[in-house]
Amino acid sequence: MLQAGEINEKILLEKLAGGDAAAFTVLYEKYSLKLYANILRLVKCEDTARELLQDLFLKIWELRTQIDPERSFRSFLYKMAGNLVYDHFRKVSRDKKLSDRLLYVLEGQYSHLEEAVIYNESLELINAAIARLPEMRRRVYVLGKIEGKSYEEISVQLGISPSTISDHIVKANRFIKAYLNSRTDVAFSLVIALLGADL
Repeated sequence: MLQAGEINEKILLEKLAGGDAAAFTVLYEKYSLKLYANILRLVKCEDTARELLQDLFLKIWELRTQIDPERSFRSFLYKMAGNLVYDHFRKVSRDKKLSDRLLYVLEGQYSHLEEAVIYNESLELINAAIARLPEMRRRVYVLGKIEGKSYEEISVQLGISPSTISDHIVKANRFIKAYLNSRTDVAFSLVIALLGADL
């Protein structure tokens, strides 16, 4: 038998599905502090925890019509929070892999402070270019070029054909090179040339 709190929450979720901002606020106030504490315990950074909490409730608002009032909203929230934390750590790991790979290439060619500055600028630009790729193309590029997975592994993971993967990689390479070339000077062009085979 449903408890009074569960009935009230069901009503709130029904109102939320209809775009009721007041219902959203009530749900936010009910769950946000505990969610924040749990996220903070995992990510160990207050700013990151606040950003992830904000992302979580933004997704709740965006998905409000898909939330089933008959099912546990608390479980739904905590599952989504767990997925966001997982995605956060995966992105951090991915960025570190890209940084390490670029550093390996550049350390073999440069040894002065000026070149270190170029490295930092190049890393920022390449990360920015990757971030601008369409979602599926970005996922394929990261899996293949940064994580080093084979077309077969990517195909199994994403459920797309090797020919589609190849098409995504070719188009991603083309976009990243164009993006870098449009934002570089002569010195940075040297970095592009060094990374040309990988891009």
